[in-house]
Amino acid sequence: MKHLLKKIILLSLFAFTLPLFAEGAGYVETPYAEPQVVYDFYFNEPEDINSALYWVRSLMNSLMEEPYSMDPEMMDIVVVIHGMEIVTVASKNYERYKVAVDRMRYFSELGVKFKVCGLAADDYGYAVEDFQGFIEVVPSAINELVHWQQQGYALVSPTILSKKYSIDEIR
Repeated sequence: MKHLLKKIILLSLFAFTLPLFAEGAGYVETPYAEPQVVYDFYFNEPEDINSALYWVRSLMNSLMEEPYSMDPEMMDIVVVIHGMEIVTVASKNYERYKVAVDRMRYFSELGVKFKVCGLAADDYGYAVEDFQGFIEVVPSAINELVHWQQQGYALVSPTILSKKYSIDEIR
């Protein structure tokens, strides 16, 4: 009798959970709050900033669209730059990195703050006036990242991968 009761309970649990696995995925509109995010940009290649900026775009665009319809000024977003991508925001390199700089300038017009590490700038021989006008130079990237996290900002460190396959190849 005890063995039969166990079987009935197991079959009941299986029958109850079966619809969860038999149906397709569901779509959920998580009730997102206005974001406070600090991005840590520290890359090996200057061009990696292009991929990293898609992380900023993905956050902003998805929240600006329905059902959230957030205004960009309701999003507190800070980008801290302190890797080799620092060369992309030096004014003298504008033509070479025009696409990335124009995208950052657009984001800055929407309220995103771009900060460059003063220590890294010094390593590259850059002075404050060597950077694009939307850039703020701060004493230290690490201190800046800690500061924003202490203010409650979520830390996002974009992972830059090289695309080995097209989506069609692996779908």
